[in-house]
Amino acid sequence: QLQLVESGGGLVQPGGSLRLSCAASRSIFNFYNMNWYRQAPGKQRELVAAITAGRSTNYADSVKGRFTVSRDNAKKTVYLQMNSLKPEDTAVYYCNANLYPHDYWGQGTQVTVSS
Repeated sequence: QLQLVESGGGLVQPGGSLRLSCAASRSIFNFYNMNWYRQAPGKQRELVAAITAGRSTNYADSVKGRFTVSRDNAKKTVYLQMNSLKPEDTAVYYCNANLYPHDYWGQGTQVTVSS
């Protein structure tokens, strides 16, 4: 079992920045591919950013050039640095750890971009 706890969400003005963190409960975190998803009201959950155990990264087209995913294995934490935020980035952001057949989710953190 791997527990994930997100933090760092909040209210920010358009153009602002936030950094989300997702802390894992065990060092087996190092072997997991880590993903950030988001879900806006009335919309399906979508993959925003991913980082593999080998630190390869991938991003949704909508956030490329604005968001950066990283991981610190010593701290068992994955980060999502979000810059140049837009109102359409408003959503609940979820951390996901995946290593087939295991799949774990955090509880989510709300990000609201509004003036």
